[in-house]
Amino acid sequence: MALPAALDVPLRIPAIASPMFIASGPELVKAECQAGMIGSFPTLNARPESLLAEWIDEIRESNDAYAAAHPQDPVAPFAANLIVHRTNNRLEHDLSVVVEKQVPIVITSLGAREDVNEAVHSYGGVVLHDVINNRFAHKAIEKGADGLIPVAAGAGGHAGALSPFALVQEIREWFDGPVALSGAIAHGRSILAAQATGADFAYIGSALLTTPEANVVDAYRDMVVESAADDIVYSNLFTGVHGNYLKGSVRGAGLDPDNLPTSDPSAMSFSTGAKGEREAKAWKDIWGSGQGIGTIRESLPAADLIRRFADEYEAAKRDFAAKILQPAAV
Repeated sequence: MALPAALDVPLRIPAIASPMFIASGPELVKAECQAGMIGSFPTLNARPESLLAEWIDEIRESNDAYAAAHPQDPVAPFAANLIVHRTNNRLEHDLSVVVEKQVPIVITSLGAREDVNEAVHSYGGVVLHDVINNRFAHKAIEKGADGLIPVAAGAGGHAGALSPFALVQEIREWFDGPVALSGAIAHGRSILAAQATGADFAYIGSALLTTPEANVVDAYRDMVVESAADDIVYSNLFTGVHGNYLKGSVRGAGLDPDNLPTSDPSAMSFSTGAKGEREAKAWKDIWGSGQGIGTIRESLPAADLIRRFADEYEAAKRDFAAKILQPAAV
């Protein structure tokens, strides 16, 4: 199946930036898109809600200006992430802004709703939906999503526990639409590996936390650079849904990352009331990260990091081609 027009565009790397709570704002999205990678942000990051329309205009105007000044460079489209969870009391407002501004790509998370998909389709937008297993993938497509983001083991933030090889293979048994694989992708080789599993795109988040454009405190940025896969803990304590977090931030909050209790899933809230504010505070103090960060050794501007990914990706393609073209051993 051919990719939808919004996704079938020239890119420096076949990748979509993960919309990271708090961290992804206009500066990071603009840098991602102008470096040739699809950028994204959660609409909830625009606080107060009146900022959302301004953010979308700012990203679009900056990207258009960059494209006009650099016609030789691929400028990627951007995506907005809608949290489709019953506690998100901003969903109706944010969806109306997304429709008014005709955001080309919408990423939906924590629930699939036909009315949301229909609203995005009304102006020709494309919906990609986060899933952690094949059952949720079926539900998302049945409710009108155009594509899937399998969030496999090792992904940053809210993540599943399934191997990417198993998850993508099960999805590709029945679905031939757009797929972006998430899970410990922080190197050009991993981007190529995502495509080899059957995905169209890699979905990259944690590595971009180290860029100066990410809206994170320096201690968070430094901890990602200094950490590796063994420094990640998988827990549902902080939001009610399992996710991957930096052990150092858990220790910094006075907890033992190797002995965390479990949480009631009903603890999750994306409202703007007191419970939702506690949720936001948890993400400020307990820092999400995926397992792929061991390859990130320094903080680079987003454009330089994406250029590095592109160079690694091209080298990986050459190396792989050389391996498969070697004559078989006698």
